Amino acid sequence: MTRQAGEDYGRLVGGDRRHLWHPFTQEKTAPDPVPIVSGRGIELTDAAGNTYLDMISSWWVNLHGHGHPHIAEAIARQAARLEQVIFAGFTHPPAVELATALARLLPGDLDRVFFSDDGSTAVEVALKMAVQFHLNQGRPRTRFLAFEGGYHGDTVGAMSAGRSSGFFGAFDTMMFRVDTLPFPHTWQGDHEVERKEAAALAALDTYLERFGGDTAAMILEPLVQGAGGMRMCRPAFVHRLVGRLQEAGVLVIFDEVMTGFGRTGSLFACRSCDVTPDIICLSKGLTGGFLPLSVTVARETIYQAFYADDFDKALIHGHSYTANPIGCAAALASLELTESAETTARLAAIAGWHGEFMEAARSWPGALRTRVTGTIAALDLGTGGAGYLAAAGPCLKAFFMERGFLIRPLGNVVYLMPPYCVTREQLARAYEAVGEGIARCRGV
Repeated sequence: MTRQAGEDYGRLVGGDRRHLWHPFTQEKTAPDPVPIVSGRGIELTDAAGNTYLDMISSWWVNLHGHGHPHIAEAIARQAARLEQVIFAGFTHPPAVELATALARLLPGDLDRVFFSDDGSTAVEVALKMAVQFHLNQGRPRTRFLAFEGGYHGDTVGAMSAGRSSGFFGAFDTMMFRVDTLPFPHTWQGDHEVERKEAAALAALDTYLERFGGDTAAMILEPLVQGAGGMRMCRPAFVHRLVGRLQEAGVLVIFDEVMTGFGRTGSLFACRSCDVTPDIICLSKGLTGGFLPLSVTVARETIYQAFYADDFDKALIHGHSYTANPIGCAAALASLELTESAETTARLAAIAGWHGEFMEAARSWPGALRTRVTGTIAALDLGTGGAGYLAAAGPCLKAFFMERGFLIRPLGNVVYLMPPYCVTREQLARAYEAVGEGIARCRGV
């Protein structure tokens, strides 16, 4: 490290420590943050010139690699043309084009697009839509249903839906009640999966008999519970679950904030499950990791319940940057890349590489419950505690950084979710580091 680089590094860390407050961080005990100054493809570079392979897509948002020129150029063109306009009473080409593209790609009549800023807010909008949908028809329903361990964001409604994730104890008095069902998470070699699925569906049937007429909606992360530990379930289970809910008149909200845009192998997890939810929430990968943007997309039948002469029946919700033109332009460019034949081939390749490497990982001492869905792979470290606060987590994270990998364990859960530009050689190196990290930290 040159003297200048060292000074730059120290200045950035010092300024951060003086003024910044980081998410999901205990600032008193956390190590110094790493100042990243550039990114290209799967590589991030810090102020001292060190490089890190981003194996978690920078919190699951970066689909195609950092600094992708196709998206960067689309942003520059749009910024020079129109950077922002109020979206109440106005519209603009990028918003219309993006909504049209999403309606074309989503199943069924999911074609009414409401824009907001991030995943938590997209979920908040969906919950409000569900309550008001029933109210507008003169049949109020106020109960909500979710899966145990689900996580849906950090705003009050999203926290309520994800209360059982264990992240929000300080805010119990702020949250409203949401009922939960057991989640039949599974893994390679799980011989109990059919029993767990049957028990979950039986619990749902019992719930619907008692409360189906009072329940506005069920919200779930289809196929993969993200922050809850990359817990996975089977598409056929989700298909049966959705059928029961919709037959009972309970709206189905799919939180595809993480699973959307190819993460589970197909473009959206709902397509893998062969269902059309009533409402779907999308964010994270929507702009390819370039800008904050989210959408809550509803079926036409939901929209029609709000379409009236009475303003009180409108969805009275909005944000200053709703449908920001630059964000929409980034999303359109990212969708073009996602729909390309090259990306389709890469999704299949990554899933295959994960399967190959995870099969080998099953023999590692301390590696439990190996599992893969599309471009997402995960395993549990069998020692060093369990849960988000497991002691093994910080040990693993520090080890990976030393080895030049951005891999951020969820407690004792190690997962890989790389950008789609990852190569087999890069992924192999990451798996090698995971194996070494488990050997290093499983006794912590």
